[in-house]
Amino acid sequence: MSELIKSNPFRLGFGLMRLPKNADGTTDVPQVAVMADKFLAAGGTYFDTAYVYDGGRSEEAFRKAVAERYPRGAYTIATKVHAGAAGVNTAEDARQELFTSLERLGTGYIDYYLLHAIQRTNVNKYDEYGLWDFVKEQKAKGLIRHWGFSFHADPMLLEELLEKHPEAEFVQLQINYADWENAGVASRRNWEICKEHGKPVVIMEPVKGGILADPIPEVKAVFEAEGSGRSPASWAVRYAASLDNILAVLSGMSDISQMEDNLDAMKAVPLTQEEQGVIRRAQEALDADKSIGCTACHYCTEGCPMDIPIPEIFAVVNRKKGSPEFRTLREYSIVTQDKGKASDCVACGQCEGICPQHLPIIDLLKSCRELER
Repeated sequence: MSELIKSNPFRLGFGLMRLPKNADGTTDVPQVAVMADKFLAAGGTYFDTAYVYDGGRSEEAFRKAVAERYPRGAYTIATKVHAGAAGVNTAEDARQELFTSLERLGTGYIDYYLLHAIQRTNVNKYDEYGLWDFVKEQKAKGLIRHWGFSFHADPMLLEELLEKHPEAEFVQLQINYADWENAGVASRRNWEICKEHGKPVVIMEPVKGGILADPIPEVKAVFEAEGSGRSPASWAVRYAASLDNILAVLSGMSDISQMEDNLDAMKAVPLTQEEQGVIRRAQEALDADKSIGCTACHYCTEGCPMDIPIPEIFAVVNRKKGSPEFRTLREYSIVTQDKGKASDCVACGQCEGICPQHLPIIDLLKSCRELER
C-alpha cells in the first residue's frame, strides 16, 4: 500500500465545492464549522477545495471554519491551480493562484496541490505556463507537501501524462457506479492505469454531482428492495470507498444531514458481495435510462457566447421524465428568462470541449428546442 494512502486511513474527504448558503447567497460558515467538527471528530482529515470554487469563497470559508479553529496538524487541505481561470492570461497569473490560495486558506502550506481539470482542450495551457515544473519547485520550497492533477479525459492522454510526469504523486478521477463503464468518462480504465503506474487515486463525483443522491425511480426501487434503509447517496459513496488504491473519496456536502449520512456510510465499507450485486442491478437500471447525465458543474456556461443556461435546461428535460404533470413549458420559461434559449445555440463547441461528462451538448440542445413550442 502507498505511504500516501496510509497517511489517510479514513477515506472520506470533505469536498468544499457545494457548501451551504445563506438566503443572501453568502456561505453559511457556522454550518460549515459544525460539519467540519463532525467530520474531524469521526476521524476525517482530508478537505478539498480549489482556487476557482465559488469565486474563492470556498477557500475563505475553509479558513474561517477550520484553519482558524484547529491546529495545523489536525487536518490536510487540497486545493488546485486552474490554467483557464477567469483573469488568467499569463504564466505569472497562473502561478499567482498558489499564493492567493495560501492567503485565503491561512494554512501556511498546502498538503495536496493539483493541476485542475486537465483535459485535451486545456492540457497545452499547463505546459505553456510551466505549471508542472512550478509545482515541483514549490514542493522543494515547502509550500506544497504533495502534488498531482485532476483529470477529465481519455485513457490515452492519462497514460501520456503519467509517462511524461512520473513525479506526480496522485491523480484525481471521476469515479462512480454510473460512470464505471461509461466510455466518455472511462472511470474503470483510468483507475486501472493509475494502479499500473503506482499512483493513488482521489475520487471525485462519487455521487455524480448529486444525481446518484436522488436517482431515477428505477434505481431507487433497487435500493429500497434491498431493505437496509440506506440512502442512495450512501450506496454511491460506499461503492467508491470500497475500491482499492484510493487516497480519498470526495463528497461535496451542502448541509449537516449530508455529512451525517456520509459518516454513517463509512462505517459499512467495503461492500459485501451481496451488496455489489445490488449495485450491479442499479447500474442495469441506469443503463436503460435515457436521461441527460449532466452534473450541473456549469463549466459549459462560463464561455457560452449566447449565455444559455445549459444545465438548467437539461434539468427541466430530466424532471419531465416520468412526470406527466410536470409543467415543462413554465419551468423552461423560468430558467431561460433573460438568458439564451436552446434555439440560440450557434454550435461553437466550447461547451463540449470543456464538459467533464463529454456530453454531446450541441445535439442535446437541438432536441431541447421542442420545449419552446
